[in-house]
This record gives sequence, C-alpha cells and structure tokens, in this order.
Amino acid sequence: MKPAAERVQQILDELGIESQIVEFSESTKTSAEAAAAIGTTVSQICKSILFEAGGEPIMVIASGANRIDTAKVQQHVGQPLGKATASFVREKTGYAIGGVPPVGHLSHFPIFIDRDLLQYDQIYAAGGTPNAIFPITPADLVRMTKGEVIDCRQE
Repeated sequence: MKPAAERVQQILDELGIESQIVEFSESTKTSAEAAAAIGTTVSQICKSILFEAGGEPIMVIASGANRIDTAKVQQHVGQPLGKATASFVREKTGYAIGGVPPVGHLSHFPIFIDRDLLQYDQIYAAGGTPNAIFPITPADLVRMTKGEVIDCRQE
C-alpha cells in the first residue's frame, strides 16, 4: 500500500472504523472511475472538494452524482467560496487532488456533508491516493469527520 493510503488506513483503525482501503491499478480519481473500479453507482462515491473561504479551507463531501451549489454552502460558511488550487489542497490536506480522503488532513477545517449521501447503506471515499478507495457507512462518515450534513446539491 502506498504511504498516503497507509496513513489513511491507520487513521481509520484509530477511529474504530471497520473498513479496509482497496488500491486499484487503474485510476479512481474521478467519481465515474471510482464507481467503475469498485462496482457501484456514481451517487455512492464521496467526492471531497476543498474550497477557500477568506484564505481558509472548507471541505464539502458530496455525492459523486451531484454538482455542489456554492451559494448553499456559502450560507453555512458566511463568506464567499473560492476555488482551491492544487497547491492549496496539498498544503491544507496533505493529499493530491483526486485522492483527498475525508480524514487525516494536515490542518483542521469545517467539513460539510451532502445529505444525499445519507440515503445509502454504504458509500465510498478516497483513500489518500488517486487509486485508493474505502467503503464506509454514512453514519461513520459523519461521526469521523464531525461534518455538518447540509443540502448542497445544485438543482
């Protein structure tokens, strides 16, 4: 297992999350690639998107099938959201875009979780690299991230 994926697995173990990271030879960087690799729907893939708000990171974990409505997220944050650069994402999370997990970041920041993910028994999140995924229940995702569940889907 690559070091970044090992780090995420260790965090999952420490948090008492019974899940195993799976690494693939093919890319799982996009929601569609991840769904194809694991054999599930795009809706059950968690995409971790980092935004910048007043120079600080904000993460939204959304269903892979949904576009994020930044205006809805801004209502919870209280300030405009900007797109995070690849270097900002790596600096704040410690991971590259396409492999950012929901936990184990280098800095602490607010996390918002797409309420649409709660309808599934099992969802899948990035495991620290663009080729690693792990299954998790929505309840465990909320618990381990201490994320706030919101409606963030663009209509």
